[in-house]
Order: sequence, then C-alpha cells, then structure tokens
Amino acid sequence: MINRETIDKIMDTARIEEVVGDFVHLKKRGTSLIGNCPFHGEKTPSFHVSVTKGIYKCFGCGKGGDSVRFIMDHEKYSYPEALKFLANKYNIEVEEAELSPEAAEAQSAKESLYIVSQYAAAFFVKQLWETDEGKGIGLSYFKERGFREDILKKFEVGYSPDVWDALTQNATNAGHKLEFLESTGLSIKNDNGKIYDRFRGRVMFPIHNFTGRIIGFGGRTLKTDKNVPKYVNSPESEIYHKSNVLYGLFHAKKAIRDLDNCYLAEGYADVLSVHQAGIENVVASSGTSLTVEQIKLIGRFTQNITILFDGDAAGIKASLRGLDMILEEGLNVKIVSFPDGHDPDSYMHHVGAGAFKTYLENNRKDFILYKANVLLKDAGDDPIKRAGIIRDIVESIAKIPDQIKASVFIRESSSLLQIEESVLLSELNKIRSGKVKKNFESNQRANAQSSQPQSYSSGAPEPLGPPDDLWDDNAGPSGYGEPKVDTDEIQEKEIVRLLLAYGHEFVNWDNIDDMYIGSFVMQNLADVEFENQLCKSIIDYYKSEIDDGRLPTANHFIKHEDHSIADLAITLSTSEYALSENWLNKHLIYVKDESMNLKATILGGIFHLKKRKVDRILTNLLKEIKEEKDADNQMILMQRYSVIKGVEREINKFLGSVIVK
Repeated sequence: MINRETIDKIMDTARIEEVVGDFVHLKKRGTSLIGNCPFHGEKTPSFHVSVTKGIYKCFGCGKGGDSVRFIMDHEKYSYPEALKFLANKYNIEVEEAELSPEAAEAQSAKESLYIVSQYAAAFFVKQLWETDEGKGIGLSYFKERGFREDILKKFEVGYSPDVWDALTQNATNAGHKLEFLESTGLSIKNDNGKIYDRFRGRVMFPIHNFTGRIIGFGGRTLKTDKNVPKYVNSPESEIYHKSNVLYGLFHAKKAIRDLDNCYLAEGYADVLSVHQAGIENVVASSGTSLTVEQIKLIGRFTQNITILFDGDAAGIKASLRGLDMILEEGLNVKIVSFPDGHDPDSYMHHVGAGAFKTYLENNRKDFILYKANVLLKDAGDDPIKRAGIIRDIVESIAKIPDQIKASVFIRESSSLLQIEESVLLSELNKIRSGKVKKNFESNQRANAQSSQPQSYSSGAPEPLGPPDDLWDDNAGPSGYGEPKVDTDEIQEKEIVRLLLAYGHEFVNWDNIDDMYIGSFVMQNLADVEFENQLCKSIIDYYKSEIDDGRLPTANHFIKHEDHSIADLAITLSTSEYALSENWLNKHLIYVKDESMNLKATILGGIFHLKKRKVDRILTNLLKEIKEEKDADNQMILMQRYSVIKGVEREINKFLGSVIVK
C-alpha cells in the first residue's frame, strides 16, 4: 500500500493538463482547455480541463475527476496502479507499506503480463545485437534493407532464435511463471502438453501501448517457405486488444499533435522507414483492418489523417471501400499513393529520405477526389459503371457530418464527374433521408422490444449533458439540469456551487467584515433543511468543519472518496461555457461576471433558495387553510400565512432590486 506522504506528493506534482494532454489533443478556450472526450465518441468537443482547479469534466458523457481518476478511467487501472503511473511520469519514488499475500497476488496478476512482455522484448533485443544467429540473420536483414541502428534501437526491434523454446526456457529460468507467458501468447501449449515459443526464427517488432509499455509483438519470418506465414502477431490478452492499438503511436503522438496530421501506414517496417526519413507523425494499424476505435484514437490528437497507400491498384480499390468510416468520425482524409510496386518502406529506401519527404508533401490528395479518380479510370466509358461510381462517391460524401465540408465536395465532384451539382445534391439528400429513416425504425424496434429508454444511434444527434442519475433529463440554463418536479434541487446545488467557488474568500460588505463567505452562507442558512441528499451531505460536512474551526476547500470535495460527492463537486465547479475575450479585445465591450459583485451573487443564491422554501411553505399553508374546518385553527394558520407572506415580500423586494453596495 502506498503511504500517505507519497500520495500527497503525487497529487501535488501531477498537472491535469499534462496528464490529460498525453491522451487528448487539447485546445485553449477561455480559461479552460477543450478536446474530444476519450470516453465516448463525439465529433464536437465537450471535454473540458480546468488547469486552475486541476480537474476534467465531459459535458457529453458526464465523466469527471482529477489526474488520478483520469488515469483510472482511461487505462482501466486500480487506484494504486494509477498513482504508480503518475509517479513514474513525474519520477517520484513510490514508498509502499507491505501488502498481504492475497492483496499482492491480486494486484500483481495484470502487472505480471506487462513485466513478462518487457522481459521478452529485452530478450529479443539481446538476441539481435549480441548473438551470432541474431547478428547473422536478423541484424543483417535490417542492414541490407537500409535501416539505421538508431531507428532499430528506438523501436526496440529484436530477433527470436529459431529454437523451439528458447524464450520459454530463458524466462522460466529467470523466475517468470509459465501461466503469464501463455496468457500473453509468448508461449503455446499443444495438445500433448508440450510448451514452445510462438515466435521462432523471426525479427520482432514490440507493440507499445499508449503510455509506452509493451503489450504485444509482431514477428516477421525471414524464410522463403510459402507455407510459413509472413507475419505472426500476439493474440488478444488482458493487456493487448489489437483493435484499440496503433503501432508506433507512443513514439508518434507528440509529433501528430504538433503537426496536426497523422500519417497512417500499413506495416511495421513502413513506420520505421518513415521515421528514418525524419517524419515522426506516423502510425500503422498493426496488420489488421482499420477499426473505428483506432480512428478515434487518432482523433484525440488531430482531425487530419493522411493514408499512405501501396502502389498495388487492386489493394488500393479494396482499401478505399473501408475508409468511409474515417469520414463518419468527422476527420479529414488525404491519400498519398506510391509508384506501382512500392510501399512507403521500399520507396523511402529507393529515393532517400529527402526525396521521400518531398514526395509526401507534393502528392497528398483529398480522399473523395482520389477515390473518384481511381474508380473512374476503372469504369472507362461504361455508363452503368459510371452511374454506380457516382452513387458510391455520393455515399461517401453523405457520411461527412460537417454540412459545409460535404457541400464543398459535392461542388468539386460535380466538376470531376461531369454531372450537375443539383443532381448530386438530390442523390445526397435521398441517401441521408434513407439513413435517418433507417435509424428511426431501428430505434423504434429496439424500443418496442425493451422497456428501457430509447438509446441514441450513431446516426442521431448525441444527447447533451451528463446522463447520470444526479440530473434530470432536461438540461436547463443553469448548466446542471432542471430539478425534478416540486423540488429545490437547482437552488440547493447553486448554494453548493457558490461555497465551492467562493467559500474561502472574505466578506467585506457594509458592516460585515472579517468573515469568510463560507461561514456567512452557513449562518444565513442555519434554519434551512436541504432535501437533495448529495447537497445535504456536502452542507452537513461544511457545517461540521466550520464548527471545528476549519474551512473546507473545493478540492476536498473534488477528491472525495465518495464518487457521487466528487462527481457533483466537479460538475458544479466546471462549466462548458466561457466568456470570449473578444468581447473586450475586439469589440471593446466590457462584460461583468458574477465575481465582480460577489455580494449580489452570494445573497442572490441565498435568497433564491429561501424564496423557493418560502413558496412551498405558503403553498402548503394555503392547502391546510382550505382543508381546515375549525375556525380557530383556520385563524391561526392564516396569521402564520400572513407572517410568512411578509417574509416573501422582503425576499421579492431584494430579488427585484439591483444590489450594488
């Protein structure tokens, strides 16, 4: 167990913008940083990071928290694993108390898969550089193909000996358990119980996860035997899910973010070659067909993808059919194809790094127009084929969510395809209408088969606001939902928000001074009972802390061990809207925010809550008066009603006036 001092040091050192920025492409907006949420698919950014508060919040899916919570949610780590991750990032030595054997075993199971994968990578590297077989076969192969040593070492490329169980024996002799070797797929047990290495006589490409840990391998055979598969890849495991991984992303993510473009190649060697040309913003799909998860992974860093196609015409046509999903994710797609017979790897070594770089810059073409050109060449003068291609192109354009972008492609396609723009627009609208109808019917069928609320399909607009049970389904102007019927939820949450935002500031109004706003609010709401349970928990704790001479900060609740309280505190401490600096800088319009007149802000919050409580008391009194049959009792109720009505008038007088002193 990690000791308290180490945890505090990690929490104090971790910078939310740096931690999240390793996974999400963030842009400045007002006082916040925004980006596409890594926890749900979205095309319009709703994920906000507050540097000053040290928290993140997604206003699309509702997730929020601090640096540790982000790593836990993103990497599916436990609390101790997330702390260790951050400690490693900031070079903080972790001091731990001794765990029980049971706790240590449970905690180490997944970690053991990482450890044995790292061990295997180091073993393969050693074989490549230090053994006769590795140098004579593996290293000579790379050198013959023109790869530099620094590139091979950067990607930790290695060699697996052509021996049945070299790695298995070496790893088990070093103390690694066979079960972890099997779980990662490094070792295989056949039907007779014999254990052997999956990768034998192959050059090895370790696959890193997003944070740089080795999670799997790709192995290429150097034999010419056609019965031996050219590539063998690690199987799925607890730490390796190939549809969620891009080869080279760990090395490329900074360059992708900085250059706002990602080159997407097909194979491991392509990535190494492009890096050798001095271009680091390149990844590969690890020998699998491109997946939506991989596209979303790229979308965290850039909205621009450039596909590097091999020169094989048949392969290009086959690949074109699968790339429309990139358009559906709202990304911009360009294509670079190489001369026939070349892939990025072979072409770079053929022309050299400088000429290769120039070729990429001069031969990028928009995906839609490139697709049209390729297919039209194949159709020739056949009118039926041309008609099919035209529809194919329009179907691709229909997948682009941005209307302006789609209309530009319609115009350019009209010229290229030599067909009137109105005809293409008509076809586009037909396709989109059919998609909407199909999605609606699908949702209706799903709704009819289930009593659960209707879910949103990928073709429908995404719902706004956090879909958790803290909020009502109807998002209101307050930014945290409308209250359920006949509750004071909004007013109570507003008080909590004000305490979190301003509770630690001093009151300096009229004859009131030398008092914190938190204390002032608590004094003025001493007779008010909160109904929302989460708000009540925060208020009760706030009162008890003040009674003990302490003033809680927002951070205390944001990092609360009760996730419900933490989620509420994060939501109330953040807003998806920020006042643009252009009001003053460009338009010379000065707009006050609530902090410019805290007296009005704080008293407004207090009196709105009191008015709500008073209104409900008056409503209940009127009901009692109408139902009361005894004249004396009715008179008592009416007198009480008159007193409360006087309180209401004072509150209304306050709320109806402008407070400025």
